Amino acid sequence: NDNREALLNALNQDYGNRSFHESLMAEIMTVTDDINTSIKNLKKWMKVQRRHVDITMYFGAKNRVIPQPIGVVGIIVPWNFPINLSFSGLSAIFAAGNSAMVKMSENSINLSNLLIELVPKYFKPEKLQIFSDTGNVGPEFSKIPFDHLLFTGSGETGRKVMASAAANLTPVTLELGGKSPAIIDPNYPLAKAVDRIMFVKQFNAGQICTNVDYVFVHESQLNDFVEMTKNWVKKHCPDISSKDYTSIIDSRSFDRLTATLADATSKGATVINLCEQEPQADTRKFPVTLVLNASNDSLINNRETFGPILMVKTYKEPQEVISYINQRDCPLALYPFTHNKKLVNLYIDRIMSGGVSVNDALFHVGQHDLPFGGVGASGMG
Repeated sequence: NDNREALLNALNQDYGNRSFHESLMAEIMTVTDDINTSIKNLKKWMKVQRRHVDITMYFGAKNRVIPQPIGVVGIIVPWNFPINLSFSGLSAIFAAGNSAMVKMSENSINLSNLLIELVPKYFKPEKLQIFSDTGNVGPEFSKIPFDHLLFTGSGETGRKVMASAAANLTPVTLELGGKSPAIIDPNYPLAKAVDRIMFVKQFNAGQICTNVDYVFVHESQLNDFVEMTKNWVKKHCPDISSKDYTSIIDSRSFDRLTATLADATSKGATVINLCEQEPQADTRKFPVTLVLNASNDSLINNRETFGPILMVKTYKEPQEVISYINQRDCPLALYPFTHNKKLVNLYIDRIMSGGVSVNDALFHVGQHDLPFGGVGASGMG
């Protein structure tokens, strides 16, 4: 918080344009709250835990669990929320008495340089070191014999990180993302579901691992859903040139999104540009877009979107949704929208996912007393 403005400016430089309000909410406020939670709970976490002694022949014996630091923890940080994913991890690492080495993304060079300058004013070099990535630093970093390694990023890179860590028997925590679905019950207020889903879809221009990747809409409500999303975007994102609308991080990602839409169109999908503005290659501003009737072999059906593009699928019965999701990798998050408790429990019981927000999206990640992570292809730990 001493350096809030400088940190926010560095983020903005790295993105080309990052909404000040999004950075403040998702990076500064969330991390400050996380650190305060660690401080508040530290005494409790440090306490020696008494455990039950089994079998009467051990009468008089005592069992204890003693919390101890494990040593040096490495963190490989992605570019999308680099302050959040650095310092939330560090608050836990330091609470446990460990030291840390943090490798930032190539796309966070301005923030990296700032942190390298600032960190020595607050921490001794043997406690915390920040490393920028100017190319090929990641593979070498993951080969270091850390006592634990945290990685957030793609599944493809996560496999490489885990393979490198295995050579040193380094335990890893992997947060890998994936295609997280939302499901709208036809009896749930559709306008409310649209409001909450579209808010997170345009947040950070959709560049969030736990974002709604695609949505299941009851077939009877498809046309209403499309009209409501158009109206929502017209009201809340009237101009993608605005400073409050975040840029895509780099040209490669911008081109990937363009290619995703071209591929979907070529295979018969209906693409609806909700902003009624063309993508801006020079500023890397990409409009909020719907994709309907995407074919099974299209890119958008098989890769995490990581942008402001929302694939829309229709269904008749909940079992169709369950079967579709379960035929694919376990998602990092699941978002059912319904007031029917039996239906909520059905989706939670039948669909394996890293986490769930009911009647909203994304916000389970900000609950510091809940564990957060993936399962299967969406991560571990």
